[in-house]
Amino acid sequence: MSTTTSRPTATGVDRYFRISERGSTLGREVRGGLATFFTMAYIVVLNPLIIGTVPDGTGELLAGGDLAVIAAVTALVAGVMSIMMGVVANYPLALATGLGLNAFVAYGIASIEGMTWADAMGLVVIEGLIILALVLTGFREAVFRAIPTQLKTAISVGIGLFITIIGLVDAGVVRKPEGGPVPVELGVGGFLAGWPTLVFVVGLFTIISLMVLRKQGAILYGIIGATVLAFVLEATMQIGPQTDESGAVVNPTGWGLSSPALPDALVRTPDFSLVGEFNLLGSFQAIGVVSVFLLVFTLMLADFFDTMGTMVAVGAEAGLLDEDGNPPNTRRILVVDSLAAAAGGAAGVSSNTAYIESASGVGEGARTGLASVVTGALFLVATFLSPLVAVVPYEAATPALVVVGFLMMQQVIGIDWADLEIAFPAFLTIVLMPFTYSITAGIGAGFVSYVLLKVVRGKAGVVHPLLWVVAGLFVVYFAIDPLRDLLGA
Repeated sequence: MSTTTSRPTATGVDRYFRISERGSTLGREVRGGLATFFTMAYIVVLNPLIIGTVPDGTGELLAGGDLAVIAAVTALVAGVMSIMMGVVANYPLALATGLGLNAFVAYGIASIEGMTWADAMGLVVIEGLIILALVLTGFREAVFRAIPTQLKTAISVGIGLFITIIGLVDAGVVRKPEGGPVPVELGVGGFLAGWPTLVFVVGLFTIISLMVLRKQGAILYGIIGATVLAFVLEATMQIGPQTDESGAVVNPTGWGLSSPALPDALVRTPDFSLVGEFNLLGSFQAIGVVSVFLLVFTLMLADFFDTMGTMVAVGAEAGLLDEDGNPPNTRRILVVDSLAAAAGGAAGVSSNTAYIESASGVGEGARTGLASVVTGALFLVATFLSPLVAVVPYEAATPALVVVGFLMMQQVIGIDWADLEIAFPAFLTIVLMPFTYSITAGIGAGFVSYVLLKVVRGKAGVVHPLLWVVAGLFVVYFAIDPLRDLLGA
């Protein structure tokens, strides 16, 4: 008589997601999905504050300035695309609106004179479809090889500094003085002033302290804590907003966006009216073909290079990479990510991309796409909580931008600063983004100077043909006004 015991039959969920095969359990996948959600849920609060408060080139705000609508759709797209990543690619990678990408869309595209938010989102859709085509044809790797690795690093670092200065300006820590020889100053008159500034400082150091202690959800908890502090201060000190109804500054030490106040209801049926608010070809008429090409190319650079690095980093943490360093179902992962970029534009909330915060779920034991399904489901639940977003003041949310900028800045060690042929283009890329308030200007200056220095050194042959084309287009981009005068346009 046999004394061996048979192993329990795997459930359908286990078989589909290969949970046991990858050495995980259902409980670990659920915990991993929860951890990932709480480490990236801040985007539901932060994305509306970035893209919902910047007027487009015609002076209009996205969704009429209704941050709750933007929050609901941000959560909707993140939920749907994270679930798709889990079901289609079976990979523990969650997606949401990309930080840096949304800042570029807001400040570098939508705010261009003549552009509307619908035009800007149309460019995001075009970019996502182009990336999808590059994935399906295998050309994505060719584009990836065309750009020097250290220039890609510089782009990421530059975007980090760009996000940082946005956070500091929106929080009122850095301001434009009314007069004097300097373009910016610390706070009001060179000093930190006002209770809202205290909220920013407390929020910033709360997030950093939680990160030092390796607490999951540090950014989200920091935003929540700073918001609670803002409510207490407003209730006791009656601080009020900085500006009056006409937009004139009447209270320099007041709240930058809105005074903290509870909404009429904490939960409401989500408003998805922003979905479909994009104009696929409107930008061509607004800014011209050359500018459209350069903006789409810039979006593409910032988007898919980060994704490739993120999926490899998460796979390495989970032990899912093969002997060549590739994750399973690479093509499916990239296809879903490309669709997410287009979906974010089509929904009016900017390009969605893979989040490195997914590594927190892997740290909890997640190894399969089931964790992404759990994260996505929680984002869908969050669509009903959109009224809470409108109560978060700038000063409570912007510490997250500074922290994300710091995290992106850490990559600067990947640049060889002793090699001037790459160091100077990288330097221009990094500094021009925050100093000109333009991601495009930084990338363009880096590409053009890189090609120029290679020519000076007699190394023109090492420059990829695609980089020659892009550098040439950026020269046209920078010289567009003199060219128009020369041609009498």
